[in-house]
Amino acid sequence: MQNQLLTQYSSANLSVYAVWLPMLWGDSREEWNGMTMPDPRVIHFWDGELQVGQWFAKQVDGYDGISWDIYYLYGPDAVWETVPAPLVDSGSTIYRERQALMTQVSTVLGK
Repeated sequence: MQNQLLTQYSSANLSVYAVWLPMLWGDSREEWNGMTMPDPRVIHFWDGELQVGQWFAKQVDGYDGISWDIYYLYGPDAVWETVPAPLVDSGSTIYRERQALMTQVSTVLGK
């Protein structure tokens, strides 16, 4: 996403919260590269206990499990009360849905 999205919209007022989860063999905090997206608009979090993934699965996606390798796109009017809303778009896997994400970000930014 660094090259496809953040670089393309380098001057856009975007905030990206990247939550990293240990979902695959070899995923660990020690092996995690926090510079995967070095853009200063990205804030990185490590969720070693999968709490954020479980919360989004239940509260946003409506199932018991873990949401991971997914994006949630919120516009400038979004607020977080009980659940962040309104949700503009979401998709998984991020790589597979990257074109849809780019299209939706472009729409939100009015470009």
